Amino acid sequence: MKKICVVTGSRAEYGLLFCLLKKLKEDSDFDLRIVATGMHLSSEFGLTYKAIESDGFKIHKKIEMLISSDSPSAITKSMAVAQITFADYFKDHRPDLILLLGDRYEMLVAAIAGLMACIPMAHIHGGELTEGAIDESIRHSITKMSHLHFVSTELYRKRVVQLGEEPNRVFNVGALGLEYMKEISLLTRKELSAQLGIEWKHANLLVTFHPETLNAKDTKKHFEELLSALSSFENTQIIFTKANADSFGREINTMIDFYVEKHSTSACVYTSLGSKRYLSLMGQVDAVIGNSSSGIIEAPSLKIPTVNIGERQKGRVQAESVFNCAPVSASICEAIRYVISSEFKRKLDDIKNPYEQNETSGRIIKILKGHSDIALIKKFYDFDR
Repeated sequence: MKKICVVTGSRAEYGLLFCLLKKLKEDSDFDLRIVATGMHLSSEFGLTYKAIESDGFKIHKKIEMLISSDSPSAITKSMAVAQITFADYFKDHRPDLILLLGDRYEMLVAAIAGLMACIPMAHIHGGELTEGAIDESIRHSITKMSHLHFVSTELYRKRVVQLGEEPNRVFNVGALGLEYMKEISLLTRKELSAQLGIEWKHANLLVTFHPETLNAKDTKKHFEELLSALSSFENTQIIFTKANADSFGREINTMIDFYVEKHSTSACVYTSLGSKRYLSLMGQVDAVIGNSSSGIIEAPSLKIPTVNIGERQKGRVQAESVFNCAPVSASICEAIRYVISSEFKRKLDDIKNPYEQNETSGRIIKILKGHSDIALIKKFYDFDR
């Protein structure tokens, strides 16, 4: 059996990985080793490792890393703490392959430890751009440390090759999260109300906003503009999900708590909903507001419009259901009014999601089986040639 180590550090990333983890667990050719770290192990972020275990997965190793601060220096120190434990884990258990998704600093720590241990790595969701976040640099760095690449669009496949990766190592398989949406039965409004206590109104908005980590000093100002815009809508239910453990993420979460306390009849907040309830909520609201990748990748398949605010997701391939606006109250108001209008809603049925493909996790499994012996030495592929 091939030992595959899958690292997960956040609720969102685990949801994207779910279908692939399930297939790896059920396949006799693989010995799945899940490593949970980051927000999964924090009570502040909902101890979401419990959701992994309740789904029937065994966590092979829990790696503590969060320090109770989200300043850049604190995050750097937390990465250093995790680096030591990842180094020991890979030395003691040495998987045949490390599988990493995305662009968060937890994945960078695992990638560096895997690189130094000379363990082959596979990377999911490479080649994407997020010009307003430090995640972009992390994502491209993990790409250069990895040996197999599973990207979500053809443009991203070309971009990974442009980074010097050999074309026969780069595979366009679509977005994993969309496969999960097809496999589960999403909850109805009635079921969501029973589980979460949501009171639906004439309009309902799902809000997820994360710091622009390359412009973190303006985080508070940008979020204040968003809250000001939301306050101008009457008979509207605002459903917040909290920010990640990024620089100044706690500042956003504190502002959310204060806003919900002042607007308790029209706003509610959840630290961690889990993938099924989050996607179910997304499918029932009138629009997704903020700067989360879920508004770019998942929302279009549910025929739900997105107001994407600011620079955090700038550069990503987008469906026509995504409306971009500046982090200014007047612009946000205008964008929300437009995407929830009957005029815009009539367009949604004809909009296609560029990330959607079939059998994403199954194709990844097939490719992994076809690469049982992955060469560590890579040749830099000159794109112009």
